[in-house]
Amino acid sequence: MATVDQQQNAEAGKSMEDGYNSEGSDIDKQDKNVKKDEWELFFESHEPPTDFASKKLQMHEFAEGHMKNGTRVVLVTSGGTAVPLENKMVRFIDNFSSGKRGAASAEQFLSEGYAVIFLHRHKTLLPYERHLANTRLTDVLDIRNDSDGTQQIIANQDKFPKLLSILKGYKEVQASNSLLLIEFMMLQEYLYLLQAAAEALSFAGTHAMFYLAAAVSDFYIPSEEMIEHKIQSADGPPNIILHVVPKMLTPLVRHWAPEAFVVSFKLETDRSLLLDKARQALEKYNHQVVIANILEERNEWVTMVTPEEYQKLSITDRNVSCIEELIISDLVTKHTVFIVNNSSE
Repeated sequence: MATVDQQQNAEAGKSMEDGYNSEGSDIDKQDKNVKKDEWELFFESHEPPTDFASKKLQMHEFAEGHMKNGTRVVLVTSGGTAVPLENKMVRFIDNFSSGKRGAASAEQFLSEGYAVIFLHRHKTLLPYERHLANTRLTDVLDIRNDSDGTQQIIANQDKFPKLLSILKGYKEVQASNSLLLIEFMMLQEYLYLLQAAAEALSFAGTHAMFYLAAAVSDFYIPSEEMIEHKIQSADGPPNIILHVVPKMLTPLVRHWAPEAFVVSFKLETDRSLLLDKARQALEKYNHQVVIANILEERNEWVTMVTPEEYQKLSITDRNVSCIEELIISDLVTKHTVFIVNNSSE
């Protein structure tokens, strides 16, 4: 169902078409004089990924199906974005993100009844599979010799006691089609897919959540400034000028999904800067929650920063297996309050 804003936008678009004449010069001049935002210029100067249309359709169909059932839908972003140094990429700038927080958080959202679009970096940790990341599969699997002379592969639960519960959880999610995995590698891929996911979830209104845990690059090289082929060491040290990546929280909150519940992260190494930086982000982007954490202690505690309060969550204070259990439980409560406070009369 179209929102009031969408109907108004459609009517405005029709009015422009009806009012357009063969001269059309005034409209053309107005369009040229409008200064575009940095995020718009970024998309104009970068092509979408080759499989963009397919992934966009998957996200729209997934979100639409769950919205019809009244299910809350969350986009969880996870892992780091790579920045190519050449158009025909051989080398790239990267970060250390393994996707651990995103994968663990996705599991917790699923256990809370959310449908999850998991937008993740290629070859980073995935929900449920993450538990096997440090396990050698050949040590978990055994061979059983049956009486009829055949052999079967079986799992040795003594070597991985949690395997059954993990597998059961995954199979339940698979049966309910509650998890959609969407992969990215490069910065521009991620940003295109983020926009597409936001458009897909925008129709869920307040029932949509964005949990932006991906480690997005702060700097990039515009494609028109990159060399075409592999950088040659024989040419000496390359002279590379990095540009600041446009902050996509602005269009996400203002344009793409203005009714959604949006959660971002603020990671610092200097504790004295942490809360001020988190508060500044809330004021700048006008979203709902910033999760503030210190690099070395990010798995032990975080601070949930909202316009109303600071709330520290610590794994030492509760009997939980990971900090993400506390984070997601708190966010689900906050999201419920948000939905109630913003519901139509």
